[in-house]
Amino acid sequence: MKRSLITILLIFALTIAVQGIFNIGFAGEDEEDADYPTELIVFTQPVKAVVFDHKYHIEEAGMDCDSCHDDTFEQAAGTAEENGDFTMKSLYEGKYCGACHDGDSAFASNTKCAVCHIGVIGYNKMHNIEGGEGGGHH
Repeated sequence: MKRSLITILLIFALTIAVQGIFNIGFAGEDEEDADYPTELIVFTQPVKAVVFDHKYHIEEAGMDCDSCHDDTFEQAAGTAEENGDFTMKSLYEGKYCGACHDGDSAFASNTKCAVCHIGVIGYNKMHNIEGGEGGGHH
């Protein structure tokens, strides 16, 4: 019973944090005219699920498209996930998100995991998938 309550509270807190950080469900008119994708990118490989928000990185972090494209990430959606080295190990070594999330430019990729990793439960909630927790820890 106690474990279930803790799980429910963690899910609730994570959902609120993700909504607040990434403005999920709060699309405004300004997003229609944005010069960047306004939909969250949700990576499901190699783990489910990691979110990336262009709006945050451009408007809050002051980056521009050239900061990542085409050197760190190709412009085409889903390309990074197809690469065999798209792993946390690669991030820790400075590839992909790790190019900035190195502890100097931005928080290190081996810290603040829940900022990006929403997991199976978060993914299911985000996509209104019923059926609970989605089959365990990934």
